[in-house]
Amino acid sequence: MAGHGGDPKRVVKAAMAANGGITVAKLVAAFYSGSTTMLAEGVHSFADTANQALLLLGIVLAARKADARHPFGRAAESYFWSFIVSLLLFFMGGVFAIYEGVHKLAHPEAPGSPWLAIGVLVVSLGLEGSSFAVAWKEFNKGRGDASFRAALFDGKDPIIPLVLLEDAAAVAGLAIALAAVVAAHLTADSRADAIGSIVIGVLLCCVGLLLARDTRSLLIGEGITASMRKDVIAIAEGTEGVESVRQLLSLHIGPQSVLIALKVRFSPSLDLPAVERVTDELEGRVRDRIPAMSRIFVEPDSDYDERLDPGMGP
Repeated sequence: MAGHGGDPKRVVKAAMAANGGITVAKLVAAFYSGSTTMLAEGVHSFADTANQALLLLGIVLAARKADARHPFGRAAESYFWSFIVSLLLFFMGGVFAIYEGVHKLAHPEAPGSPWLAIGVLVVSLGLEGSSFAVAWKEFNKGRGDASFRAALFDGKDPIIPLVLLEDAAAVAGLAIALAAVVAAHLTADSRADAIGSIVIGVLLCCVGLLLARDTRSLLIGEGITASMRKDVIAIAEGTEGVESVRQLLSLHIGPQSVLIALKVRFSPSLDLPAVERVTDELEGRVRDRIPAMSRIFVEPDSDYDERLDPGMGP
């Protein structure tokens, strides 16, 4: 998932406001129409609303300062809550919709009046479309030259891509639900409605699994991109007094918080105070160029340690 220049909080709030109203309307329409597809859509929108509340909670918690218990801060809260959201989308949205569809196929009922359901679905399409437009705009702000797939799945900030995929799934689900409700009315056969619910459930399960896979990778721990790694090495080796970078380890501890550890070969002419000054300069140059590098650890290579004190070698 891509790192973004957009505003995740704005995207989440827009989606939560739209889905809150849609949830109530869909559940009322499901009650009066008897549509299983509408019930599945109502539960889907409820799950989306709850998900966006959890994403907002993650954003707030991630902004808390480091303390003794969390010395590197709590930026990874965004990853944890995004993973929880993907699971809720799968189980609360997808599995429930499939279950209801299968149940109605086994126990068909005469379809009720479709007009309230159709009206709610049409209005919901407009609201979800506007939420999707906000997410798409913010997504493109930080996309740069990256392809759509790379911007969506290869970066380190899951919030905007997650909401974007949720909104896309919601728009697709509404279109399927509308087709299912109309088909059930025209054929006087509730099986069309049940099939629509199953299709929506499969769609939500696929999106949930896709999101879970990527947020799981972020939770486990991903390093910086190849281009960012190349930049860090160039900055370090361009610092006066540094001969080469022997090793670079990195870890994203949050969307905009990176830990890097460098093993550096310093110039043989430098004494210990000079090495400390060069190290400070190197760290400052890296942070100026890449502000996300919040934790930088620099270690002299073993050859330099032996030159300072032969007794320190193996």
